[in-house]
Amino acid sequence: MPNLTRDEIYRTAERLSNRHRWGPDDQIGTLNNISPDDIVNAARLVRKGKSFALGLDLKEKIQSGLFGGRWNLIHQMLATGTDAVNGEQDGDGKAYLRYADDAINVPCQGSTQWDALCHIFLDDKMYNGYSATDVTVNGAKRLGIEHVRDKMVGRGVLLDIARWKQVDSLDDGYPITCADLDACAAAQGVEIRKGDFVIVRTGHQERCLANSDWTGYAGGDAPGLAFETATWIKEKDIAAICADTWGCEVRPNETEEANQPWHWVVIPAIGISMGEIFYVKELAADCAEDGVYEFFFVAPPLHIPGAAGSPINPQAIK
Repeated sequence: MPNLTRDEIYRTAERLSNRHRWGPDDQIGTLNNISPDDIVNAARLVRKGKSFALGLDLKEKIQSGLFGGRWNLIHQMLATGTDAVNGEQDGDGKAYLRYADDAINVPCQGSTQWDALCHIFLDDKMYNGYSATDVTVNGAKRLGIEHVRDKMVGRGVLLDIARWKQVDSLDDGYPITCADLDACAAAQGVEIRKGDFVIVRTGHQERCLANSDWTGYAGGDAPGLAFETATWIKEKDIAAICADTWGCEVRPNETEEANQPWHWVVIPAIGISMGEIFYVKELAADCAEDGVYEFFFVAPPLHIPGAAGSPINPQAIK
């Protein structure tokens, strides 16, 4: 496995940087690559009216403790049918409402989610040269998830690397290269275009689901994008990159000098939106059946000002 040096990571970040490409005040990064015409044309990809939900079941216990600070969804009922039938909601019996009510507690990046551009720092800087200190205990003053709440719509493309490799799941530690991405796209007969939302299927999540075992999924070894694909992302000028894994990039990482080195480049330097933990099983099966790997894609984040990420339930519509 290549052993990237920290100097190489910094040089790559400098070479691929989009700092001030869309102006000194930009807060949406590569989502600027999507034009109104792109959205109109993406809507025309809807031909059979079939929608695929790409959000993983929020009650899957994917947080195994390898990555600190996140927990699995806590779902609490605030009012139930038992309360209603037992008369707990009837008050004086004259004018009452019988109902169920509930609440959830989940990290913004605890399941299928977008990373905001304020999520990763390169030393003391964020995307576009903003200071990391702009993210405080009160949230991000710049690059929060709210800035992209109306931007996550366009042409989606699935690159089914696992099926192209003729395996159910890529092996943990398998680095998906630029050549893999290009060859898979060619085999599927799909072109990667400027402004695309590219979703990569490794099969890793489906392996965990099939085995009912999430050990190591969140922060452990996994197949994923090789460090070199940061160049592919910049050259293709895509809008966003997504995967069915916890962190998109290959683990173990390709260096001992940085944790998640690909993240160091793609978010704070390139400024690309990243989607993680996407559930793509049914979408992938349908694409394999009809040979169509492009679709209308929409995945708005929740409107959480200053957030470093957001839960989502993306939709791929064919």
